[in-house]
Amino acid sequence: MEITFEAADPPALAAFWSEFAGDEIELTFVWNDAPKIEKNRVHIDLASSSPEHQADVVARALKLGAELADVGQGDVPWVVLRDPQGNEFCVLEPRPEYPGVIAAVVVDSRDPLESARATGHPVVRDGDGFASVRPEPGPWLEFVRTDDPEPITNRVRVRWADPA
Repeated sequence: MEITFEAADPPALAAFWSEFAGDEIELTFVWNDAPKIEKNRVHIDLASSSPEHQADVVARALKLGAELADVGQGDVPWVVLRDPQGNEFCVLEPRPEYPGVIAAVVVDSRDPLESARATGHPVVRDGDGFASVRPEPGPWLEFVRTDDPEPITNRVRVRWADPA
């Protein structure tokens, strides 16, 4: 799986994400000086192994320039942040289905189940407003329902391998 970030300062953003991404996915950073004007359609969920680990990941992200973010999530057990260039990401509470460093790559969709099926990978789970596939190796690819308008730009993009 590959995630491409557009950034005004690709080396700086690469340095930030190198602290968190491990080697589970390929990250690419390309130059774009256009200002971020809307919520990204794609974001990364980082995993944690305990409440203390979650707090440590959040603290490290904040120290490296991330900011807490409110995207309308309400009272939830995960923490929503923005990286130093404004891209949203989450640090999840411990969940056994997410053993890696990156829990999931999350994509907003008007029809999560149809989007998951369109990947060609088997849909592993689906429910009210979400559907997930598990391309191996790597993190989950999860589609979540949104009624947000289609974004004007896609500053963060995901590409996954076709199933074998």
